[in-house]
Amino acid sequence: MSQSTLERRRTGLDLVLGGLLFLGGLFVLANAAFATAASVVFVGWILLIGGILALIGSLFRIGRGGFWSMALTGALLAVLGLVFLRHTGAAVVTLTLVAGVIFLVSGIVRLVVAGSEPEHRAMLIVGGVISTVLGLLVLFNLVAASFLLLGVLLGVQMLTDGLSIMLIGRLHMPAIPRGGPKPAGA
Repeated sequence: MSQSTLERRRTGLDLVLGGLLFLGGLFVLANAAFATAASVVFVGWILLIGGILALIGSLFRIGRGGFWSMALTGALLAVLGLVFLRHTGAAVVTLTLVAGVIFLVSGIVRLVVAGSEPEHRAMLIVGGVISTVLGLLVLFNLVAASFLLLGVLLGVQMLTDGLSIMLIGRLHMPAIPRGGPKPAGA
């Protein structure tokens, strides 16, 4: 059995790409409402195209197993994509509602787990309280949060990704020589 290891390597390209991603995150945070609408439209197009491709792919499965599940999945994705594109505001509110519920549930779960995990109790309580408060803020201010939350989350994600790429670099799998890995001691 071969055991592969990952190695960290930072190049000049990592610094450039990480810097661009970081600057893009700042731009997205400055235009959070636009970024929210643009990301929902982008997701709508991805769902619509993916649904159409799944419907086309299901035609090649007629008479074999999996036709109906693939056709229904494709139709559902296409309809969901159309809804996202036609009713962007409703899609934004729905996605914000889902994000608020995820924050709330993950916060409550962390608080419950903190009761039985003495080693990491403090961090679980802090993370649980923050997630629970964020979830409640989003859910009680759903309309106000809708047009900013997704853009802010996208911007923060871009900032942290860009910063981590600049500081750490990318993880690379070392090349395995032809003929496979050499056994230990050979």
